[in-house]
Amino acid sequence: MKNASRRQVLQGAIASAIIIGFNPAMRSWVTSASAASEFESLPPLDGILYTDSATRNAAADDFGHLVRRYPSAVLKPGSVEDIVRIVRFARSHKLKVAARGQAHSTYGQPLIEAGIVIDMSSLDTIHTMNAEGAEVDAGVLWSQLLLASLERQLTPPVLTDYIELSVGGTLAVGGIGGRSHRYGVQVDNVLSLQVVTGAGNLETCSRSQNRDLFEAVLAGLGQCGIIVRATVRLIPSAQNSRVFLLFYNDLAALTHDQRWLIAQKRFDYVEGQVVPDASGGWRYMLEAASFYTPPDEPDNSSLLAGLSYTQGTQQIEDKSYFDFANRLAPTVAFLKESGVWFYPHPWLDLFVPATAVDRFVGEIVSDLTLADTGQGPVLLYPVPTDRLRLPLFRVPDEAVVFLFAILRTAPPDASAIAKMLADNRTFFERNRDTGGYRYPIDAVPFSQADWRQHFYPVWGRLVSAKRRYDPDNLLTPSQGIF
Repeated sequence: MKNASRRQVLQGAIASAIIIGFNPAMRSWVTSASAASEFESLPPLDGILYTDSATRNAAADDFGHLVRRYPSAVLKPGSVEDIVRIVRFARSHKLKVAARGQAHSTYGQPLIEAGIVIDMSSLDTIHTMNAEGAEVDAGVLWSQLLLASLERQLTPPVLTDYIELSVGGTLAVGGIGGRSHRYGVQVDNVLSLQVVTGAGNLETCSRSQNRDLFEAVLAGLGQCGIIVRATVRLIPSAQNSRVFLLFYNDLAALTHDQRWLIAQKRFDYVEGQVVPDASGGWRYMLEAASFYTPPDEPDNSSLLAGLSYTQGTQQIEDKSYFDFANRLAPTVAFLKESGVWFYPHPWLDLFVPATAVDRFVGEIVSDLTLADTGQGPVLLYPVPTDRLRLPLFRVPDEAVVFLFAILRTAPPDASAIAKMLADNRTFFERNRDTGGYRYPIDAVPFSQADWRQHFYPVWGRLVSAKRRYDPDNLLTPSQGIF
């Protein structure tokens, strides 16, 4: 009933211009109002293929607002079969294809010029759920899955800080969060996938079935297949969160405590931030949480014992588990209301080796100003690499790495944006030269040589998978990998 209702709405919206085919000579879509004598018929669809300017304009932008690429058409699929049909159609007409979740990337990653964007948000059904996991469409939001799982006292092991992202979108890149020190990233908690390959085949894959495809798609940046459905792991959930904000004047003291805490597994959740202080400089904050269900409660003294934060500055608050997971919602609402949410976002996300983190971050922070960040958050949190099991999720070769992220907001000023992008590239190169990597949701200009270096020593595996599963190089071209 839900899908039928959606189709009726979509069909009504474009009743005046039904797409019926593609003119290969003119490289243009054919409607009932502009039929040509020779064209390739579009296969029947359960959803709708849009070519109107408003829909194409909306699909030409992402959260970064730095790059615009205009597709020729946007598919809002009514079924997985629609994606199979449109990929096969695109392949026969040499059209590029890119899947789009919430488009929360920052440098045009899900955009496509003169190809077909597949808007995955119309596939948003939770199919099954039990104590082991949930089978969900790729367009399901993590917030949607969390609310449904909490009804059964279950939760995904790892949630990103912002939970209004699609399952398929984060699984294409990795999906890191404050519980990654225990459970890895979101791709490490996937049981199986349904994928439409660039060859137009619907495949099921897991660690025990079509493993090469499974490992090529998770954190594979959309190069070998489009995730259409995922079975993701669930674990028991507590009801409440006790949240600790602990402040430090010294970076090395913060990173020491972070490494110590994740080794001990003392807290359920561990992150960190670089935050402005009253003098106009910076100080450091450890954000940690302990999850519990009454009548059991955390022991504050035991949790805080031995930590080197500045005594008397700590802030401690109890929240429900969902409210903690959804804690960014009020901030996001404010940013949208003020319009700042829609400013450019030249983000920088780097994985820094633990042996270099104090020097690397310290040098950047020493020259960093609020203008450089646009008052966006600066994150710093640790991940032990033995929790990371997918080959395409690239991190430094050390026991512990730190995600260092400057989530910049830029004024709508070309020179300011250009400077931030240039700084991003400089910081990336400096980190790369110490053995670091980028987390490729950010805005760093990248060449094909950079990508080969990024994926070394698994570059050959990715190339082989690309040739097998996307032989015509249809999928997600804006990454610039191939």
